[in-house]
Amino acid sequence: MAIYKLLLPKMGESVSEATLTNWLKEVGDSIQEDEAVVEIATDKVDSDVPSPVKGILKEKLFDVNSVVQVGEVIALVEIEGEEQQSATDTKEEVEVQQEEAPSEFVDVENTTIPGVDLLEEKSASKSEDYNQSSKFFSPLVKKIAEEEGISVQELETIKGSGIEGRVTKDNVLAYLGNRTSQPSIKKEETATPVSSIPTPPPVKSAPVSVVKSMHGDEIIEMDRMRRLIADHMVQSVQTSPHVFSVVEADVTNLVNWRNKVKDDFKKREGENITFTPLFIEAISKAIKDFPMVNVSIDGYNIIKRKNINIGMAAALPSGNLIVPVIKSADQLSLVGISKSVNDLAQRARANKLKPDDTQGGTFTFTNIGAFGNIFGMPIINQPQAAIMAVGTIKKKPAVLETEQGDVIAIRHFMYISMSYDHRVIDGALGGTFIRRVADYLENWDVNRVI
Repeated sequence: MAIYKLLLPKMGESVSEATLTNWLKEVGDSIQEDEAVVEIATDKVDSDVPSPVKGILKEKLFDVNSVVQVGEVIALVEIEGEEQQSATDTKEEVEVQQEEAPSEFVDVENTTIPGVDLLEEKSASKSEDYNQSSKFFSPLVKKIAEEEGISVQELETIKGSGIEGRVTKDNVLAYLGNRTSQPSIKKEETATPVSSIPTPPPVKSAPVSVVKSMHGDEIIEMDRMRRLIADHMVQSVQTSPHVFSVVEADVTNLVNWRNKVKDDFKKREGENITFTPLFIEAISKAIKDFPMVNVSIDGYNIIKRKNINIGMAAALPSGNLIVPVIKSADQLSLVGISKSVNDLAQRARANKLKPDDTQGGTFTFTNIGAFGNIFGMPIINQPQAAIMAVGTIKKKPAVLETEQGDVIAIRHFMYISMSYDHRVIDGALGGTFIRRVADYLENWDVNRVI
């Protein structure tokens, strides 16, 4: 018999780790080819890891709730084969493999970049301090500690909840949330300010308020996804200065056109055509007109995105929201956008989204009108620079100009709102962009063939 090492597979761009949430097989259980062995959760979606081979689960290398890096060995599967390998030798090889980065991944901490400055050298020496600790810290934990200014001595005091008491990302984030004061910066690491530029006073962090429960209150612990959403929203507000613009659009032509084509579309395509793909098409056209809305910020650099990947907020059965992404939306026909929207929405409701489905978004759209809301001011989905929301469509009396004079008619109106990052999108660009989206919707061709 031989031993097969089951690895945590690559799950898409920017996904470097996952949390093991549930083992579907126990040691000694038989495993069929492509049968799921363990359930995992990333910062966006839940998934499972199938075994590419048939065999028997020999050993589980991580406990439930452990954070595992992509490429690490998570289990040993005994398979039929000519070569024999002892369990002891295999475990030793696994430990070596866990210490070394997989060949297709770059060890950022140990990579030397030509031309590094003094600050980078100091950062590197700080990483070496973490490595000299008697405790094991994953690269992600060390990275967070460095960014937040947590010393190695301070990091060693954090109680870990991972396997063998290891400190996980959640442990560090929880520690930072309860932290009431920042560690003092070493004098030799502080850059000397230019004499002509006054140094602003240090910003004092507000103490974390403690909310006490009262008699009869129910305390509900946030689930994993709700904690991630909470952290993501706080980080977005702290990162981007939000500006909001709102327009009202007369979408009567759009409503009448959809009412005319929806039955034939359902018979031909076997699925409904909703308003969402119509909105996404208008957004894609407007982004092509104003590409500086489709950007991200990296320090003082603006990253102008080549692709137009529209994320759409979708509700999960748990009540949480997720943002699957329609890739290259501007390259799709209206039928293609509609099929993508329906597919992503259905798989989101069934918890069948893959990690790649939520990656690579450059602009986000949310339809709050589905909940009967008139308009809202959503929070930017970092690292994007803007997010648009549409409210419910309502009939209103409106004054129309005709050849015979002004008349009052019943029209369909809808509010469109957009939140955008004022660091890169000013009011002129943001206001013109949202107006262009409204124009595309208002001037919808009622004779369009789909």
